[in-house]
Amino acid sequence: MLSSHYIPTIGGAYDSIQYIMREVNNGWFIRYTHMNTATALFFVLYCHILRGVYYKSYIKPRQGVWVSGMVIYVCCMATAFTGYILPWGQMSLWGATVIINFLTIVPVFGDTIVEWLLGGKAISDATLHRFYTIHFVLPFIILSLSAWHVVLLHRVGSSEPLGLGDKSALYMPFYPYGILKDLVAFWVYILVLMYFVHFEPMYFAHPENLVRANPLVTPRHIVPEWYFLTFYAILRAIPNKTFGIVAMFGSILVVFLLPYFDKPKAMGTPFKPSYKFAFWFWVFDILYLGDLGSQPAVYPYVGLSMIFTFLYFFFFFFFYFHSKYKNKFYDLEKGLILQGDEVNKVLKIDFNSIYYDH
Repeated sequence: MLSSHYIPTIGGAYDSIQYIMREVNNGWFIRYTHMNTATALFFVLYCHILRGVYYKSYIKPRQGVWVSGMVIYVCCMATAFTGYILPWGQMSLWGATVIINFLTIVPVFGDTIVEWLLGGKAISDATLHRFYTIHFVLPFIILSLSAWHVVLLHRVGSSEPLGLGDKSALYMPFYPYGILKDLVAFWVYILVLMYFVHFEPMYFAHPENLVRANPLVTPRHIVPEWYFLTFYAILRAIPNKTFGIVAMFGSILVVFLLPYFDKPKAMGTPFKPSYKFAFWFWVFDILYLGDLGSQPAVYPYVGLSMIFTFLYFFFFFFFYFHSKYKNKFYDLEKGLILQGDEVNKVLKIDFNSIYYDH
């Protein structure tokens, strides 16, 4: 519906957005829903990924599920980035200029790739046409990847919080338990989303992007959308451009590779206090890096970004060494070591009661 009125040219993009907002019947509602759903999507994506990290949902045999999910996440990032450029405000122009120039670090072919992507030496109508096409096509690719993700999940089954593996026999049917739980979450999600659409539609938007793009005027402080701020802070934390970009992409890559270097030999997260503490510190680190990314690149923010970037990557070293530790209560290879009442005392769960009630 938005594409019916949007004009992907430097001369027409900004004005077409204003036309949608002011002249098209309910155009404001369609566009604000589109904008705020992108924000809501990334919020639930981050919750989903962090939950997977917390409960180690990526361990064997679910490596494929994890990797497919991370591919979906990267495609969502690409979709969001290309969509951020289309309104053709100040942040659209300068954000695109900064991000596209990252590709110049590619050896030999960097400048050629940038020129091919831009359709010339600088951002032009060809650039907007290409980014608009990518933005329109990627959601269909994400839909296909989501189907692939669900198929892989159904092959191996969902993980469970205790981390007891398939030996626990504590399975629950998706209907009615999963359906009812998801419906509650869905309606809460819709209510919160509609609140922002109707009452705070520009809450997560940058005011500079309401100004028409002007290549002769650089904003005092260029920032991406909030869901990229953590990676932006990691980029700025390293003075060298090449190493900064490598660190930024590396911060996403290490999450990709979690199933291959974190191979725990002990039971799940509820029985690892040290891991839980490290995880929540890592979450705090991510949030604080996001805050630092929204600040100007001056003292003390750059120094703090360096410290917290180091801590971000240190968490993954902790993952690797922590996975070598064997919990005395449970071993994934041998099953439950303690039996009967001893297990119940440790887990504080009556397995037989749960099993037979089900």
